Amino acid sequence: MNSQYLPIVLVVLSSLCYHIFQKSTPATLNPIATLIVTYVCASVVSITSFFIFVPKANLIESLRAANWASLLLGFAVVGLELGFLLSYRMGWNISTAGLLSNTLVALLLIPIGLLLYKENFSFTGISGVLLCITGLILITQR
Repeated sequence: MNSQYLPIVLVVLSSLCYHIFQKSTPATLNPIATLIVTYVCASVVSITSFFIFVPKANLIESLRAANWASLLLGFAVVGLELGFLLSYRMGWNISTAGLLSNTLVALLLIPIGLLLYKENFSFTGISGVLLCITGLILITQR
């Protein structure tokens, strides 16, 4: 396998586990309490990973390099976690919640990529967007 796909494999496997674990969270557990447990665990894993994968780096110096994006990412991740948890508690199916939200995000990222990051968009991309929109319509039909 080409090594450029390894990060995507990590994203896919992590996302798969993410949705399974979100759907498996007990309905009796306070949503904020589950986020606290999740982020304490994530902090331990992150700190441990830092010292394993970057053993000669200084953690404090590395943290000083963080900017506004890292801070706002924290808010975005909490919103993501809470949104999916509440969606599943409201009865969304695991097979459609992720698909619907990820497709909508992909569609919203197209103009952002074009305008902010000067990315290119091809006829094939436009065809893919039309398929995504068709898929959204089909998947939301009851």
